[in-house]
Order: sequence, then structure tokens, then C-alpha cells
Amino acid sequence: MSPEPAAGQQKRGRNLHTSPGGLGPGKRRAILETHQSSTFPLPVILGAPHQDRGCFARQQSETQQAPSLPLPGGRPRPARHKRLAASGRSRTPSCCRVMAGRRALVVLAHPERTSFNHAMKEAAVEALERQGWTVAVSDLYAMRFNPVLSRDDVTGGPREAAEAFNYAAEAGRAWKEGRLSGDIVAEQKKLEAADLVIFQFPLQWFGVPAILKGWYDRVLTQGFAYSYAAMYEQGPFQNKKAVLSFTTGGMGSMYSPEGINGDVNILLWPLQSGTLHFCGFQILAPQIAFSIAHTPPETRSQILEGWKKRLATIWDEKPLTFAPSSSFDLSFPGGFLLKKEVEEQLQDRKYGLTVGQHLGKPLPPDNQVKAQKE
Repeated sequence: MSPEPAAGQQKRGRNLHTSPGGLGPGKRRAILETHQSSTFPLPVILGAPHQDRGCFARQQSETQQAPSLPLPGGRPRPARHKRLAASGRSRTPSCCRVMAGRRALVVLAHPERTSFNHAMKEAAVEALERQGWTVAVSDLYAMRFNPVLSRDDVTGGPREAAEAFNYAAEAGRAWKEGRLSGDIVAEQKKLEAADLVIFQFPLQWFGVPAILKGWYDRVLTQGFAYSYAAMYEQGPFQNKKAVLSFTTGGMGSMYSPEGINGDVNILLWPLQSGTLHFCGFQILAPQIAFSIAHTPPETRSQILEGWKKRLATIWDEKPLTFAPSSSFDLSFPGGFLLKKEVEEQLQDRKYGLTVGQHLGKPLPPDNQVKAQKE
């Protein structure tokens, strides 16, 4: 889907590791590409899929690591941890043990292992494990994850008449009865175990890649991920936190209220509120790498280091603000509308309540990209 590099652009390296984890220890190297100063091509201006050409998954010093031993799940680790294990000493520094026991899941949706999205995934795994987190990765392209929902997702056949197959209802029933297909169950187990979920992807056509959209469609089944009896902050995942980490083709100004692509807060509302928060997730501020294909190597390095620094304390971050369910009349006769008394309290406010509940007023600034101050 992504446009091919323009003629004359430097080719990316092909130093790939055979495992889904990306570039292997001893083979990792900085993959730096010539910064292109040309004007944006039309597909980028219009928000079309982009390529995050090139990355640096690790600093140069890491190419000189000692031989590694496999961890459970196939991820390599430096040999020094074998000595630590034999001595009975913890490999987690005492200053970082506060996060011991926390679990994270990184869901990656990019096919190219030399991409900046893969580098961001690697940086996340490194930073979190350094803080004592246990990290699982779902590399959707490497897994060849099937994004297409179908009747095959329900084993044993539908319980209702075949001509009236309702996917949401049948998948929800299959989840309760343990009849979902194995690939869905595997992802649900990862998600169920996670305290923090990071979604790493390139923005494509103002949304997520199709493979990630399919992950939402198939994995977030009724009953497991959502319930109409307990929506939003009352949802099943209310004790979990989620963050979107993504790259764009256009520069940041293009996603401003005055920019040609429109306000990024509006773009993020359907995914952050309508998908993740609907399931109960506490949503942390997104990590956005704008115009990554036009970003020079030294700036990309700074972005990766900034991401690692943020992840060191990410569990302590305040989530974004959404309208609480208690502000609405949660009944069919009431139309699930804001309560009259709540609307009256908001009459004199300059801005709307949220991006979604704007009440015909200006949108609250940065509602979907920054946590609200006390």
C-alpha cells in the first residue's frame, strides 16, 4: 500500500534476523538513510500510507554484545544473565524493581524489520525490560495474523440459524464456551495478562493498518473486551492502560486545527475513545513521530531515546480525560444523552466537554494528545 521510494533514494539495509523479534544481537547495526529534503508527494499530503524509511534499532555499541542465550519465547539475552542466574542475583537494578511484576504487550503492525516502527518496538521492549517489566510482542505481519473475521472464528458452528449468523453474538458466545479459534485465544491470553498495551504502527489513510484493524475486530470479542452493560471506564479493561505509538507521512503542522489534514485530536477520537476506552482502557497520551521519512538520522535517534525515557515512568502517567458514564442517561428512553443537569453545568464553559461531546463549542485543546492538568 505504501508508495515506493523515489528514484535515487538510498536502499535500506537487509541485515535481518530470522526471528519475529527483528534484528538479532551481533547483527544489529544503525541503518541510516539520506534525509530527503524534497517537498511532500501528493499521497503524503492527503494522508496516504507512508514508509518510515530506515531506522536504527540499536546503538553502535550493541553490535559488540557478548554471545546470547535464548529466553522463553525465542528472544535472545546477553550471556551475562546466565552468570547472574547462577549466582542467584537479580538482573533488575534495585532502582527499577518497583515495576517488577508488571506485564506489557506490544502489538506491532509493520511488515519491514528495518523500519522505524520496528525500532520503536525494540526500544519499548528494551526500556520496559530494563525497568523490570515482562514484555510480550505480537508482530502481526511476522505472525501472518489473519485480519479477516469469518464463521471459521467460531469452532463447532453457530448456535443460531445459519442464515441469521451474527458475528458479534456468536463470537461472544464462543468466548464463553471456549469455542474461539486458536489464534484469537492466543492473542486474548496475551491481552488478558497485560497491564500496559502499546500499539505500534504507521498511520495509513488516517487510520490503522488493515492487519491491526482486523486484530481489533477478531480479538476484542463481546464479553471478553466489552459489554453494553458496562461501557467505557466501567469496561472489562478498566485496570489496563493503552498507548498509541505511530508514525506519519505528514509533518505535525499538517495535523493541526489549521492544517490540511485536520486536527489530530479528531483523527484519534474514534480509536482512542470508540475502540480502546469503550473496552475500559485508560488511555495514555499518544507517542507520535511525525513525518518520519523526512526526519534526519540524528533526530530519529533523539525520538528513540525520548521514547525510552518516557517508558521508564509511563505507568505513573495520568490518562487522558473522557466524559464519565455517570454524566449520561444510560437508558433507551433517555437516548444515552448527557443528563440535563450536566449540560446546565457546562453552559458557561468556553470549550466543549471532549472532542466527541463538544456541545457545538470549540473543541477542548489537545483533548486526545495530552492529559488534562489538575
